[in-house]
Amino acid sequence: MGHLDHAAYGWLTPALSYVMASIGAALGLRCTVRALAATGASRRNWLLTAASAIGTGIWTMHFIAMLGFHVTGTEIHYDVPTTLLSLLVAMAVVGAGVFAVGYGKDRRRSLVLGGLTTGLGVASMHYLGMAALRLHGRIEYDPLTVGLSVAIAVVAATAALWAALNISSPLAVAVASLVMGVAVSSMHYTGMTAVAVRVMPSDAGLPGATAMQFIFPLAVGLGSYLFITAAFVALSPTADGRTVPASRRAASARASAPGAPAPAAAARGSDAGSGRGFGPGSGAGTRPRSGSAPAARRLGEGTVPSR
Repeated sequence: MGHLDHAAYGWLTPALSYVMASIGAALGLRCTVRALAATGASRRNWLLTAASAIGTGIWTMHFIAMLGFHVTGTEIHYDVPTTLLSLLVAMAVVGAGVFAVGYGKDRRRSLVLGGLTTGLGVASMHYLGMAALRLHGRIEYDPLTVGLSVAIAVVAATAALWAALNISSPLAVAVASLVMGVAVSSMHYTGMTAVAVRVMPSDAGLPGATAMQFIFPLAVGLGSYLFITAAFVALSPTADGRTVPASRRAASARASAPGAPAPAAAARGSDAGSGRGFGPGSGAGTRPRSGSAPAARRLGEGTVPSR
């Protein structure tokens, strides 16, 4: 058996893989929350973004962690088509689970179905990615540990979807995404403890690409996609933010409608009716009518009214 090193670069690859898993989970949860508050095509688009974010985050986490995976006595290459297939499977199966939650009528049934589907998708991505390894030897798995890793994936996915259904505040989503990152990383390293490699030394060349030739550039590209998507989600207006401008536009439309009183005229009319300002019957501030001043002067000059 070859000696397996899961952290050949120290804590660098585990820490980076955890960060990518948390970012993907945060984006997926936030997009799912936005989808549940939307309708029609907007809901569908948010759910598609959520599926791509979660799938991309999990895939990137897995292969960043695999950059630190070394086996004594053999090089490690990756089959490119199988590796890309694992990414597509992750997005597709996670998308099925997210859409089950987004469009399900029965919340409890949708949560169970979505969590099971998404968890199996995460596990399928992991072991399909492991099937892409090319090395001088044979990879063996411990069935019990594999089953435990699949169970962790299902529980983690169900917990994440529950958070999307029941948590809406950004702070709560951030905490849930950190927990989800721990769960996904635990699933990965639990699955890796199930691995044993029986090395068969050989001088023959290995097919496929090395990690630095293929995995590293692809992981950088997908990580950039996650950061760009995060900026898009952060800058896009929420449903509450769109209602205020809409109400202002409606008020402006009513004010500009034909026959609507001008604001200044309405204000003057209200002042007159309430006894303020200048006008007939306005009270203390009323100007005297024309003709009343001469009569007052005649009385002041001594004019005696007839008896």
